[in-house]
Amino acid sequence: MVIRILMIDDHSSMIEGYKAMLTLNKAQHIIETEEAYSCEEAYTIIIDPQKSTTFDLVFLDYSILGFPEQKIYNGEDLGVLIRKHMPNTKIIMLTSHFDAIRLYNVVKKIQPNGLLVKSDYKPPHLLDAFEKVLAGETYFTPVAIEKTKEPLFTKGLLDSVDREIITLLAEGFVIKTIANKMNVSEDTIKKRKSKIKDLLGIEKGGDEDILKECRALGLL
Repeated sequence: MVIRILMIDDHSSMIEGYKAMLTLNKAQHIIETEEAYSCEEAYTIIIDPQKSTTFDLVFLDYSILGFPEQKIYNGEDLGVLIRKHMPNTKIIMLTSHFDAIRLYNVVKKIQPNGLLVKSDYKPPHLLDAFEKVLAGETYFTPVAIEKTKEPLFTKGLLDSVDREIITLLAEGFVIKTIANKMNVSEDTIKKRKSKIKDLLGIEKGGDEDILKECRALGLL
């Protein structure tokens, strides 16, 4: 059986490694691949109906050169686009990030069939993920499972707006810029920050105290 895979990664050596490992699949599937080394290259393939409908699986790296003209900045944004234009294609997300907020956002927005934290698996596990995902199962590495079960997320205490605010604070943005980026008022951001501090048990302090506590909890 021929399996068509779109591999999206800005490191050609990683893609070659994936391809070499997949040739060892137990079912002896024939692997055919197309590669994209940036969000722009991937975007062109994903929105092309003649190409996008031919893929069974996407290997998607999180950190990849963005395409700001289309507001696509990373693999998470590409994943949302893939779900829109390639609804029947399975997605395996690979990432070097292991912070809970980022991983949970990936799960909520993309619902990947596989989520592999690169520091948390060895090459043979990639083959396990490939075979299980093709069989209709999901495959998350242990760190991905642990981080995405964070009670602050699963119980709905820190929702998507809170998570985005924390992420933007970590990137160094101030309230005014965050409000503009999220298309809300500055008062809304201030109220949300107060809520976040309450949930994190911070009685006094500013943005750095929020970030310090988030890092201590493994959220960032």
